[in-house]
Amino acid sequence: MNLYHLYYFKTLAGLEHYTKAAEELAITQPSLSHAIANLEDELGVYLFEKKGRNVKLTRDGKIFLDYVDNSLEILEAGIKRMTDSKMGYGTVDIGVLRSMGTTLLPSIIKDFLKQNPNLDINFNISTDTGMSQDIIRGLMTRKYEIVFCSKILEHKDIYFIPVARQELVLIVPENHPLSKFDEVDLIDTLEYPYIAFRKNSGLYGIINNLYEKLGKKPQNISYRVEEDQVAAGLVSAGFGISVVPDMNLLDTLKLKKIKIKSPKWDRLLYVGILKDSKLTMATKKFYEFIIDQGNLYEF
Repeated sequence: MNLYHLYYFKTLAGLEHYTKAAEELAITQPSLSHAIANLEDELGVYLFEKKGRNVKLTRDGKIFLDYVDNSLEILEAGIKRMTDSKMGYGTVDIGVLRSMGTTLLPSIIKDFLKQNPNLDINFNISTDTGMSQDIIRGLMTRKYEIVFCSKILEHKDIYFIPVARQELVLIVPENHPLSKFDEVDLIDTLEYPYIAFRKNSGLYGIINNLYEKLGKKPQNISYRVEEDQVAAGLVSAGFGISVVPDMNLLDTLKLKKIKIKSPKWDRLLYVGILKDSKLTMATKKFYEFIIDQGNLYEF
């Protein structure tokens, strides 16, 4: 079915006059008559009947007009959506770690919108399960266009660009023997019960690298967890000590936050997009804004 014929039909239904409709459509009257005849032949029903010099919709024509109006409205909304997308308007679908979603990502979005005040962009933000592995899986399945998370493994299909640096700290229960210190060497913490991270956590490789620099690892593992918030909760309940990223949550729990004097190791967090993805213009503008900053956010 020719899309133009539907527009011709709608125009003629509104004006009820072939000459006026042809002028409105900027086509000849015979062309309009031919188009309507073809449409009626295709549908197998009459859409118009003559009333003097005018035409009126038949009963079938009135029914068909409702469908045409709805269809063209949906089509025009879709065309507008694509036009808006081309202009940089639309929705940016983001997957983000909870720790990055509380302060870092809002700060980046605020800076972006301040620099682009005329862009009508919505940010659809999800923390998924809270795990970098699942956020990356969401990127791979096109659930998200852009993600903010740890880089668990090298992915040949993903561009990972460092976007933020987060200091690692030791956390201990309030009444722990180490709580009297404001700074420690990790070598002096190995004897205590320790809360470690599971292999599917984005922190697993980072903290393992930290202990590899030390040449030794904690032997008394009391729990293995996936998220740093859970590790902090267990520490505050007295189940052991842990190394986690410095985050606002730590200041609300019953624990002591201690700087790590040696070895030093900051956690890098990344923005990621698929290499073969055709980003929407809104997401492309947002991604390019982040890359153009040229410096790591501290949080």
